[in-house]
Amino acid sequence: MTRPIDEILAPKPEARPRIYAYAIHDAGHAGLLKVGQTTRSVKQRVAEQLKTAAIKNYTIELNEPAVRDDDSFFSDHDVRAALVQKGFENVQLEWMRCTVADVQTVIGELRAGQRFSGARHETFTMRAEQEEAVSKTHVYFHSIWQENMHAVPRFLWNAKMRFGKTFTAYQLAKRLGAKRVLVVTFKPAVADAWQTDLESHVDFDGWQFLSRTSERDPTQINRRKPVVYFGSFQDLLGRDKAGNIKPRNEWLHLINWDLVIFDEYHFGAWRDTA
Repeated sequence: MTRPIDEILAPKPEARPRIYAYAIHDAGHAGLLKVGQTTRSVKQRVAEQLKTAAIKNYTIELNEPAVRDDDSFFSDHDVRAALVQKGFENVQLEWMRCTVADVQTVIGELRAGQRFSGARHETFTMRAEQEEAVSKTHVYFHSIWQENMHAVPRFLWNAKMRFGKTFTAYQLAKRLGAKRVLVVTFKPAVADAWQTDLESHVDFDGWQFLSRTSERDPTQINRRKPVVYFGSFQDLLGRDKAGNIKPRNEWLHLINWDLVIFDEYHFGAWRDTA
């Protein structure tokens, strides 16, 4: 008995579109990205576009699947329209005046079906060892609070390099329901990592980051949303010549912090002043 040809041959797989963005490195394209889509190789597609004009000074800045969480597709038009909605200029055709992070943010929004604040585009979840650290700390804290709701439990993480302590610490704060988080570091140079992880991941949408170098007035923040203040041990401990708390830090002493995180603890926690 013969079978129809379409039962014998495997169905042709559905072409899955990808969103790409590339930059041309010359004065006329400064600050611009060309945002497009293709179902072929992004590298090949971009090379074909620029071959006629003999343009070689370009870099492919982004190459992402155009697939939503429900497995449906979105287009490059959707991406550009979302960028325009956020106030970014559609200079001409597919050319947008924006950054790669801006494109990543709207792609994340299109995938999730919701709009994020700032330039949030990271969507990765905790690794097993990070989840274990958060769960153990969460359980321990609550076991202490069951005995004494006013107790201040402590938990030390032995976070090796590449553990992802900043992201994991924020996940702990979120699980604890902490709205006021104070990060005290013994190594001020790590400030960028704490700010980047908070402001780039969708899990912390709406959270606010403050530090000594912030331009934001801490008295004007949205008190209904979580806030993280990052400060160095040296600055927060410092006093003026009269022995008083530094004026710029007075507000910190008026807040009942939900969670205090000591970062790079081994760099100075053993000192008498600590």
